[in-house]
Amino acid sequence: MTRGARPTVPATPPITPSPFTMRFSSTRRGARLARRMAEHVLDAWGVPYDSEPHDALTLVVAELCANAVRHGRVQGRDFELRLTTDRGPRTVRVEVTDTVGERVPILRRPAAEGDGPAESGRGLLLVAGLADDWGWHPRVDGPGKTVWAQYTLRTRGVPGSGGPGSHGAGATTPEPRDAAVTGVAPSADGRHTPG
Repeated sequence: MTRGARPTVPATPPITPSPFTMRFSSTRRGARLARRMAEHVLDAWGVPYDSEPHDALTLVVAELCANAVRHGRVQGRDFELRLTTDRGPRTVRVEVTDTVGERVPILRRPAAEGDGPAESGRGLLLVAGLADDWGWHPRVDGPGKTVWAQYTLRTRGVPGSGGPGSHGAGATTPEPRDAAVTGVAPSADGRHTPG
């Protein structure tokens, strides 16, 4: 090697991020901490803060965790957040597991503004509008259920998404997500179906 020449670094294969799984207390504080942890994990996975996919996924996590605390809370039991991703189209899957299996998620039309206060009913509409797919299934390792949502990274500027400024091949234009979906309820297999 000549003086001043830089050593060559062998190319490393792309790293598939490890799944993130953590239990949180079934409280508003636990839901807030889960959202903050998800923000950090997404950024570490290459979904940068303040990008459209980061904001959308953070909102999905926040809504699913808030629902677990509000509708799936059992005193002394935690809820679990799991984030996974794959190499291919870079799909991020959000799973939130609680210990109440009797109350399953149903996508409802929120109350009209003149019908009184509407403090709930919009969370799953947001999830359905932001995610590519969502659903639920009974919990495998005990009582309860897992509510999940999937989001494919296809927005410009996200590494690996294929958009300009990314490390993917070719440019893609962002595909619009569904507008707030109404009249949709989960079927027996937990997937949402038009009503």
